[in-house]
Amino acid sequence: MNRLLRMLWDDQAFLRAIDRGERLLAKGLSLILALVVVVASFQLLQQVWSDFLNSETTWLGDELTRVLGDVLNVLIALEVLQNLTAYLRRKVVQIELVLVTALTAVARKVIVLPPGAEDKPLLLAGLGLVVLALAAAYWLVRQPTVRSSFPQRGRARGFLGRDRSPRPDDDGGD
Repeated sequence: MNRLLRMLWDDQAFLRAIDRGERLLAKGLSLILALVVVVASFQLLQQVWSDFLNSETTWLGDELTRVLGDVLNVLIALEVLQNLTAYLRRKVVQIELVLVTALTAVARKVIVLPPGAEDKPLLLAGLGLVVLALAAAYWLVRQPTVRSSFPQRGRARGFLGRDRSPRPDDDGGD
């Protein structure tokens, strides 16, 4: 009991305990999610294979929409697993990956909309606003990364190789 009180009183010991708890929880969630991805992938393959062997399956329409929805579910689970492993590696949440995962989830929702959803304008408008907000957030997050990959303003550097462009006074004949 005395050690626990000392740990709660000491900031460094408390933060180490919290950090250990976070890492343990992230590892547990990663293991569970990895198992879910494996099982879901197996079930998806099994379902597609049985549908493929069934000659009555029509691949245009509801069956295709169901398969695409299931594939996107597995993809979303993989992206969440990537988020968790990135957190374990660097102890940071990669906001770009979170936004891409959210965009994938919204795209899945749009793809699997049931027939008759076009009669629900508020639902469609809401999904559109969510897509715009996520896309804008992704663009804002990506801006500093995109800008830093280009050289800053300044004098252009020369080419390393021999200049092979024609001279203005050259008639092109050799």
